[in-house]
Amino acid sequence: MDTNLERQKRLAYVAHRYYLEDRKQSDIARELGVSRPLISRMLSEARALGIVEITIHEPGAREARLLERLKASGSIRGGVLVQEGANDDATNRLLSQGAVELLRQLGVRRLGVGWGYLIGQLVSWLEENPQPGSTVTDICPLVGNASIPARNYQSNENVRLMAQQMGAVPHFLYLPALPDNLEEKQLLCSTEVYRQIHQEWERLDTALVNIGDYPSSPDFASLVRYGSLLQQHRACGRMLVYYFNEDGLVIQSEQDFAIQIPIDILKRCPNIIGVCSANTSAKALGGALKSGFFTHIVARAELIKTLLEK
Repeated sequence: MDTNLERQKRLAYVAHRYYLEDRKQSDIARELGVSRPLISRMLSEARALGIVEITIHEPGAREARLLERLKASGSIRGGVLVQEGANDDATNRLLSQGAVELLRQLGVRRLGVGWGYLIGQLVSWLEENPQPGSTVTDICPLVGNASIPARNYQSNENVRLMAQQMGAVPHFLYLPALPDNLEEKQLLCSTEVYRQIHQEWERLDTALVNIGDYPSSPDFASLVRYGSLLQQHRACGRMLVYYFNEDGLVIQSEQDFAIQIPIDILKRCPNIIGVCSANTSAKALGGALKSGFFTHIVARAELIKTLLEK
């Protein structure tokens, strides 16, 4: 019989009892009828032979490695990745905190804000955690107000609350996100209200943009704006009220009557932060990154891991 193999099995047994079953060295020594110092030497030998490998996970190290891999792919310049919370709400709070931390890291001054569930969560987090020392001086909406009462889509109110908690000046867009038709949009975009917000958009140094999934069945407004284009181009995600597919193509329509920052102005913004909620899919994030718009990302580490392994 191979005595060396038998010894290694004995070392593995001792290591298993000590490291995985949390037994004391004295208990293992008594069980085997040997001295406690011998058990200590056996554990050291097990490590030296590679039978036992000890890995120490520094807080944030996994997230940092994933972010570096994503940066190395050329998709982004930076960002913040967070661990999973106990539930979706807890995860969204961590994502909100991460987004605010990224704004601080970048020294953002003139900020444009999108809408959506995570933006609403971010506003709630700021109300609980005011940032009076923030570098942000001005905040404006990137999209008009929705007709539905949901707070997440009330752009002006979210901008007002964010500015209040960050010590910034709010700038408002007193126009609907989705007018009734293209003619109404053209009329509204000829007003002084639109001209002023257009100037604010051109001055932005950072845009905070929601990344979400495209629904399997489009809503009525999307059907009117795009017809069958979203299905033809296989839309998989949305940012603001724009849609894109897995290849990163931002799908555009001559009949689009949404009032939001024009795509060419958004492209010129120095920093475009994509924020993903707890429910954003890897498919939607992958398409968003391929669009080439985003310079930074705020997302779950697990989402990035899934994306990198595809």
